[in-house]
Order: sequence, then C-alpha cells, then structure tokens
Amino acid sequence: MKRLVSAFLAGAMALSLAACGGAASTSTAASSAAASASAAPASSAVADSDLAYIQSNGKMVVGYTVYEPMNYTDADGSFTGFDTELATAVCEKLGVEPEFVEINWDTKETELAAKSIDCIWNGLTLTDDREENMACTKPYVKNAQVVVVKDGTDYTSTADLIGKTVVAEAGSAGETTITENADLSQADYIAKSVQTDCLMEVAAGTADAAILDLTLASAMIGEGTDYADLKMVDELNVEEYGVAFRKGSDVPDAVNTAFDELKADGTMQALADKYGLTLAD
Repeated sequence: MKRLVSAFLAGAMALSLAACGGAASTSTAASSAAASASAAPASSAVADSDLAYIQSNGKMVVGYTVYEPMNYTDADGSFTGFDTELATAVCEKLGVEPEFVEINWDTKETELAAKSIDCIWNGLTLTDDREENMACTKPYVKNAQVVVVKDGTDYTSTADLIGKTVVAEAGSAGETTITENADLSQADYIAKSVQTDCLMEVAAGTADAAILDLTLASAMIGEGTDYADLKMVDELNVEEYGVAFRKGSDVPDAVNTAFDELKADGTMQALADKYGLTLAD
C-alpha cells in the first residue's frame, strides 16, 4: 500500500513540475515575443529615417576634401574651416558628434550611397543634377567659378585659353564650367584630384589656368599666401553651396532648421565674417 501511495505521489509531483515548466516556457516565449514586437517599431524607424539612423549611431560622418577656407588644417595643426565649424554647430543641435572623413571628390556620390559617409559638407555647389540625385539642404553660402592664372599672364576673356592647358578638380563645378563654356571646352583640360593641386600646376607653369571656387581662390592666392604670384582674372558664374545627404533623406529638413537658428543667433554670420564668405539669402 505504501508503495502505491509513494508511486501516486511521485506521479503527481512530476505532473506538477511539468505544468510549471510549461507555464514558464510559455511565459518566456510571450516575453520574447513582446520584446521583439516593441523593438520592431524602433528598428523600423531607424531603417525609414536617415536622421534616426545618424542619431542612433551618435555621430554624423562628414565627407570632405582639403579646401581652405571650408575644411583644412591651420598653421597650429588644428582642423578648422567654415564648414568644419558650421557642421560642428549643427551636429550639436542634432545631438550627435561630427566625424570628418577625407574623401575622393570624384566618387563622393558613391561613398554617400554606400553609407561610408552620411553627407558631403565641403563647399558643394548646388546643381539641378545633384539636387535630383541627392537630398540637399537649402543654400547657405554664395560662390562663383573663377579663372586663376600666373601674374603677368595676358588675359582678356576665356577665348584666350583656347588650346591652352586648363585644370580643375575632377567632378567639380569648375569641371562643369569648362565642359559647358564654348571657349574653355576647346582648351586642353586636365582633371586633378583636389583644387589645391590645380593651384600647384598653375604656379609650376604646367597649366596655363585653373577654374576654381571663388571661396578657395580668395583664401589661398595673392599677397601673403603661398601663391602670391597667382591672381584671379575672371568670374564666370555665380553659384551657391549646400549640404548633400542620401537621396530621400530626412536630414536636410533638420539641418535647415538648425541653419535658421544659427542665422537668428548670429553664429553663421560670425563664421562668414571670420572666413571672408558671403551667406546665401
């Protein structure tokens, strides 16, 4: 009899433990499902929003090329410039840190699409083509393409450069100006990797002229610079700079709001005065 009672009690205990185990498994499964469900909206938001993606990373990866006065290293070894300081101020408003990554200007769109960088913030001239293929902010600085030659060069118009060697940065507004100008398109055009290389070519006499951004030329040539023997002789077309993000990105709206705030409190004008630039209207 005792054996029967013991067997009965053992069986009952086993059933009780199995039931508890099943309840625990069900509870765990339910908790996991709930956690997954709550995480799904957050993951979806990051996937759908470029701003959420950047903020979730805690940083904005800014693509740039060395280009005074926009992004460059000063005599003290500090990385500075108008765009460097402006991007830093905007990132502070967005709650992220800026991370500056030097890029190849000719492949900037590819790096942007591949998410190697989050934006191109480096004196980017706004064009219809760029605004169609990337999400761009509103203009923030005025610019122009200028002709730079060695001091003493005879120049009256772009017609003087037909058949001459002309340089510009590959993929730049200067390159576009050359291909679209009736006279410059008949020059012997050589593309360089960065605008500063163009100055070196003209200074060395291996190029007759360079087509560059007014902002860079104003900062880097003439008296008191490393290129005191170079001069601007012509202004070809007026342009404006903007910041480019991935196509479909929602970040430009947030940056535009930051621009408005930084204009209102005088930050942008102070930076423009510091670096000798003119803000866009």
